[in-house]
Amino acid sequence: MKISRGLAAAAGIGVGAGALALAYASLYERVQYTLRHFAVPVLPPEAEPIRVLHISDLHMTPGQFRKAHWVASLAALDPDLVLLTGDNIAHPEALDLVSRTLRPLFKAPGAFVFGSNDYYAPVFKNPMQYFNPNHEHKYGEPLPTEELRKVLVDGGWTDLNNASADAVVSGLNIHFAGVDDPHFDLDDYELVAGAVPKSADLSIGLTHSPEPRVLDDFARDGYDFVAAGHTHGGQVCVPGVGALVTNCGIDRKRVKGLHPWDDMWFHVSAGLGTSPYAPVRFACAPEASLLTFIPAEF
Repeated sequence: MKISRGLAAAAGIGVGAGALALAYASLYERVQYTLRHFAVPVLPPEAEPIRVLHISDLHMTPGQFRKAHWVASLAALDPDLVLLTGDNIAHPEALDLVSRTLRPLFKAPGAFVFGSNDYYAPVFKNPMQYFNPNHEHKYGEPLPTEELRKVLVDGGWTDLNNASADAVVSGLNIHFAGVDDPHFDLDDYELVAGAVPKSADLSIGLTHSPEPRVLDDFARDGYDFVAAGHTHGGQVCVPGVGALVTNCGIDRKRVKGLHPWDDMWFHVSAGLGTSPYAPVRFACAPEASLLTFIPAEF
């Protein structure tokens, strides 16, 4: 009888702790929007630093005004460049809110690529699927992709979905290239393949999912930096252990943050949203990043 009571008490404590953790993850940490800061040594000697705002994985649904207000407020940082790495919409009726959220940031030049949740709405998934790297993709209802593209392009940002472009930002000649979502096999690097032009002071690649094959392609062509999202930083992490899954081919230690890849730097944003079917974050707050590009050390 004493053992049974002890087991019952332990079970009760476990259930209570689990309920508290779920409440914390879904009601508190999920909306603790955080700005990360990184220094990225990629500029030529003597170049003045530039500030690059990286935003990813908004997963916006109607009514998410707190997230919208926080993202819009980032315009006060006065970035020199904005990079948007996909998964902006999680509901067909969220386009207007995404548009109003990003509009204040259009005063800065920007570039973007799409993720799967710019094409199809999320669907319910068994969370255990994420431990299977070969799990089958499920497609939700179509999203207003072309309307979103028009909003971003009309705002002055460059569409880098399987495309490249050149621009002058803060006096630097920047070569850009990007691929459409590799997670859904929409990428076609061959359309942007080739060595970075010698005239470029800085080269930037964009991809939604940081798949190693895509990072290898950018590194092989001599890019200085790549921005990515998709991983949500693991979304539900274990303190002291970190992410359990990445939902892509990247290793768990590089599921978020700034990392080297051969002679290139890449930054993975843990993103700002979640699927509406898994609205939790634990030990992995939602984030955007302000990247200060500085001269590289030779």
